Amino acid sequence: MRSRALAGVVDWAYGIAWWVRALSRSGTPDAFRRPGPDPAHHTPLVLLPGIWERWRYLVPLARALNGWGHPVHLLESLGGNGGPLPAATRVVVDYLAEHDLSGVVLVAHSKGGLIGKLVMLDPDAGPRVRGMVALSTPFGGSSLSWPVLARSPLGIFAPKGRAILDLAEQRDVNARIVSLQPRHDQVIPEGSRLEGARNVALDVSGHFRPLRDPGVHRVIHDSVHGLT
Repeated sequence: MRSRALAGVVDWAYGIAWWVRALSRSGTPDAFRRPGPDPAHHTPLVLLPGIWERWRYLVPLARALNGWGHPVHLLESLGGNGGPLPAATRVVVDYLAEHDLSGVVLVAHSKGGLIGKLVMLDPDAGPRVRGMVALSTPFGGSSLSWPVLARSPLGIFAPKGRAILDLAEQRDVNARIVSLQPRHDQVIPEGSRLEGARNVALDVSGHFRPLRDPGVHRVIHDSVHGLT
């Protein structure tokens, strides 16, 4: 237990350090949209960040996936992604329509997976999406979403909250979701297993560090091809 607690503290430190660094990262969100030469890797990917993660936080993952040839879309319009799930879902739905994207695979981190599932359930956007690869997504909520946080943005992760229970009841798209589960995730102690999805256990621990692990990048790449 002590080693897990220490690993969790280290993971938080990494996550916060990368969050701060992302604030000053240069570049534009369309830097990774050009596909590579191999048409087998031309599946368009839309990356969905976790709560309070701006698009720049996902640049290392975007760079890795684009390096394999995938056109990767980062959504500046999500801002800090601290708002309600329906509003974030609307942003993604509108983006898919505006850019006329189809055959898309969503690649999501944490809260992004909840947004992605809602996008897949949307009657207009759903047909545009082949599936989703979600890393460390609290599909069943998190016991760390204490009642005192109910009125904060973190309240959406309450295991018995309306947002989590409503999503859990809607299982039609679960078979098109790959849920990647770290060995231990201090932010989601219960894990991120999703009933009816393809659940993949990772060899790495943490909520944030797997997002920058080259081995996890490869698993995401392979999972995308499994969906297509």
